[in-house]
Amino acid sequence: MPRLLGVDIPNDKRTVVSLTYLYGVGPHTARELCLKAGINQDKLAREINDEELARLSGLMETDYTVEGPLRRQVGQNIARLREIKCYRGIRHRVGLPVRGQRTKTNARTRKGPRKTVAGKKGVKDLR
Repeated sequence: MPRLLGVDIPNDKRTVVSLTYLYGVGPHTARELCLKAGINQDKLAREINDEELARLSGLMETDYTVEGPLRRQVGQNIARLREIKCYRGIRHRVGLPVRGQRTKTNARTRKGPRKTVAGKKGVKDLR
């Protein structure tokens, strides 16, 4: 398995698809990287030699923010929003959807599993 920026990319996939396994590299960026590095996009990842790997990693370190630095940057951005207590920061802190989605239904991913609250006594129970 070729290793780029501390991440093993899959052997049996095309180079363009393998590069998308890196955090911050999508299909468009992967195609750009292959063009700039002069690597055939249809070549399998295991067929990439050390020189081409070095070119790819050099390009990613200089021209793109990927993996560790990108994760750190995203974390710092969220921490800043929390710190200044803006609307988005409060939503991050409380664990609710940040981008205006509804929460009456369909927010289970952010809110987590349902927490059942004990039901109120009905009218019949009061007699």
